[in-house]
Amino acid sequence: MSNKHFAPVNSAPVATKNVANGGWPALWQPLNPPMRQWAGKRVWLVGASSGIGEATASALHAQGAVVMVSARKREALQDFVVRHPGSIALPLDVSDASAVQALTASVLAQGPLDCVVYCAGHYNAMRAFSMDVADMERHLSVNYTGALHVLAAVIPALRAQGHGHISLVGSVAGYRGLPNSLAYGPTKAALVNLAETLYLDLRNQGLGVSLISPGFVQTPLTANNAFDMPALLTPAQAAQAMLQGWARGQFDIHFPKRFTVWIQLLRLLPDRLFFALVRRATL
Repeated sequence: MSNKHFAPVNSAPVATKNVANGGWPALWQPLNPPMRQWAGKRVWLVGASSGIGEATASALHAQGAVVMVSARKREALQDFVVRHPGSIALPLDVSDASAVQALTASVLAQGPLDCVVYCAGHYNAMRAFSMDVADMERHLSVNYTGALHVLAAVIPALRAQGHGHISLVGSVAGYRGLPNSLAYGPTKAALVNLAETLYLDLRNQGLGVSLISPGFVQTPLTANNAFDMPALLTPAQAAQAMLQGWARGQFDIHFPKRFTVWIQLLRLLPDRLFFALVRRATL
């Protein structure tokens, strides 16, 4: 198999034309070309110093991928490289657009990218009666604007090479408004819309796009939550769910299903019923 392409969904000629060559997938086909073989693939994970990003980088490294990890925490990145020989540490502040452009150029000078995963995140629980605008702007800068900086830098190169995959780590908190999510939820809702639009724009050009929608995951960001977190996962479990979703060619990779399916159903409810159920369950 070529290092430039992941395995097509199946060996049928029509499927190969529709999926592997950038056409629109048929109704019976996965929305993205399944990504199962990672050996030798160049994967750049932005926001990989801890939590889901670090665990996913570790899982991909174990599958033979050439893993590049970025974050602001240089020491954490260097520690990752020591524990994962052959991986590459690329310190980066995603809020600095010029730094993102420069680093992207350096990464691409070493070869094409097969997958870019944006998992940088900032989170603090917040309610409307304790609004902190400065912290809300920090959420926006890291969770959304940083993603735009990375996308603006990598999309032209991915389009030029004609293959590659973009994955944005959102959250089920972006599906609908929830208590404690005043600052975090809107930025993740923006990523949902962004990922859907990217898919529509880029799928015919041979690029895959996926949205990662975790439930509660045990990370430094969620450690300060003062409320019960149902179906809590470890970062390693989240990483395995992501790899499984990529292998199936899914667009919205949400987990754990025992929790996220119910959150997805909330999106279908009329407003009156949605507000009543959420109020009863959380307030």
